[in-house]
Amino acid sequence: MKKLGLLALIEISIFGALAFLFDLIPSIKLSSSISISFAMIPIFILAFRWGIKVSLLAGFLWGLLQIVLGDAYILTPVQAFIEYFIAFAFIGFAGLFYPVIQKSLRSSNKTKTAVWIIVATFVGSLARYFWHFVAGFIFWGEYAPEDMNVVLFSFLTNGVTMLGAFVFCSILLVLLISTSPRLIIRDRI
Repeated sequence: MKKLGLLALIEISIFGALAFLFDLIPSIKLSSSISISFAMIPIFILAFRWGIKVSLLAGFLWGLLQIVLGDAYILTPVQAFIEYFIAFAFIGFAGLFYPVIQKSLRSSNKTKTAVWIIVATFVGSLARYFWHFVAGFIFWGEYAPEDMNVVLFSFLTNGVTMLGAFVFCSILLVLLISTSPRLIIRDRI
């Protein structure tokens, strides 16, 4: 396995911290359980610039910062591990689409680039919120309405949050990358 270079490690640190800072900005609150944020964008940018390994590490760092800096809601160590280490790292699965995004950017195909960015953003969002869904019915079930199944409650709550964050991040990423593709294209060093 190839070691990460200094530039990749620096970008992991900067973008992981940037995601944490974006998460502190008030989000769109739909209910006490549902809020929509654009905080995943730095992790997606790394996924499109470097691929899965770098974006997984940056997501993991973001989750670690959530815990260390006191912005996490921790019920048990297992819940914290699932929702902050695993879930946040899994945003990096958007990096699976790194090769096709880089290829479409280099060929200046804006439509194809936008489609792949949307697909990658959906995969990263789904991967993250799958783990929040799992933690939701295992650890947060007491917050479900009395007449509602906890699995359904977690599915609906995390599903709406995931779809909202996915749409919001996709729109912002497509606009950002279509106006500044150099943000994603990484020259070989």
